[in-house]
Amino acid sequence: MSVNVQSGEGRGIALPSRRAWGWIGFYALILLAWVSVALMARGQASGGIPAEFWAALCASAAEASLPALWAMWALMAAAMMLPTFVPALRTFADLSATGATTAAGAAALVAGYGAVWLTASALGAGAQAALARAGMLTPFGASLSPWLTAALLVGAGLYQFSVVKAACLAKCRMPLTFFMERWRPGAPAAFAMGLRLGAVCLGCCWALMALGFVGGVMNLVWMGAATLFMTLEKLPDIGRRLTRPVGWALIIAGGVTALRATGFV
Repeated sequence: MSVNVQSGEGRGIALPSRRAWGWIGFYALILLAWVSVALMARGQASGGIPAEFWAALCASAAEASLPALWAMWALMAAAMMLPTFVPALRTFADLSATGATTAAGAAALVAGYGAVWLTASALGAGAQAALARAGMLTPFGASLSPWLTAALLVGAGLYQFSVVKAACLAKCRMPLTFFMERWRPGAPAAFAMGLRLGAVCLGCCWALMALGFVGGVMNLVWMGAATLFMTLEKLPDIGRRLTRPVGWALIIAGGVTALRATGFV
């Protein structure tokens, strides 16, 4: 929607509506997260000030100082998980057209969703610190152990077939049903629904996010591929055709990795 105002020459100028500005801000947040991640990845490869930041992150992983690692994981989560939230947020925004909610409610929904992933980012940072102290990761978060790699791949593959994954995906694929079952007016209620949606999304995606330890937690190729897959998997018509084949592919890849570690391949 837009609002028309008249210029000095009498021509109409279309200005974005409040809802449009909200979407602009949301996508700007996603863009900012990806740009920040890309700058850090560039620093990893080419040096300069970003490389100094990466050096601090590496030291933090080895010494179990979590704040810098948490910031890195939070940026990664924002870049990867906010795009997957678009269908639910769009459904919520459509409800605002009926007067059922407001812009403050939409902001509260996003805040609740983000709070879950900020918490998950702290857990990811803790896992990276622990694995780094155990000597199982490179300084940039990639697995040094074929057995860890195999376990992550097989574990993520098996989770694709789990009841928990199926239940979470069912809710993610039907956001309107989710809101109809839990709807209450007001920003606090929207925040609570955002928390629930974040928990459901975490239930869908945590095992796939853990695969970052296979190739490096800030590997842009992996991040882009994982974001695309997790977004498509939440679409009803497309996602149902992807979940199980990807599960089998991950299990096979993990099995091959384990066989190579034992010398059979």
